[in-house]
Amino acid sequence: MTRREEVVDAAERILEAEGPTSLTMRRLGAELQMRAPSLYKHVTGKDDIEAALQERALRSQAEALGPYTDLPGMAQAYRRWASAHPRLYELTARRRLRRDRLPDGVEDAAGAPLLAAVGGDVPVARAVWAFAHGLVDLELADRFPEDADLDEVWRVGIAAFVPSGQTGDGGDTAAGAGITDRPPPEDDPPGRHS
Repeated sequence: MTRREEVVDAAERILEAEGPTSLTMRRLGAELQMRAPSLYKHVTGKDDIEAALQERALRSQAEALGPYTDLPGMAQAYRRWASAHPRLYELTARRRLRRDRLPDGVEDAAGAPLLAAVGGDVPVARAVWAFAHGLVDLELADRFPEDADLDEVWRVGIAAFVPSGQTGDGGDTAAGAGITDRPPPEDDPPGRHS
């Protein structure tokens, strides 16, 4: 392990334990038992550290989602990953992604499993990601009532994106995914169907 990797490991520990506001060069130096100026031999500053953590998060997400080809399985993997790494998730999903500092292809690799699961349809992939992000964000913020069945919320939400005839669990019926082939009522305005 390089010294830079040690710095990024320490930054991740601080981030997950204490939150993003604690991730300072001074705090990182204390964690590593070195003076903050010595850190600059290994990283260029806080932006560099945040970009390294975002890269790590994207690679980890790609690894977590990679085994799944179905949306329900992928959604649960995304949810599990975010729950296991809430502050790293926050750094990646709620802050500006430092694309100018990320290695080429890292962001694309993280999105590739989802894009493949929706047949390469970029707007649908973005809609699924936005839904999953919103639900994860609300769940991490503990915004649901105690009696809310979040597993059911996830199932119903993801089912809206599963193509008719695909369950995501190896079956071949839309009903298994909570989907019907019933079109919306004609008097229902576009965009208001559930």
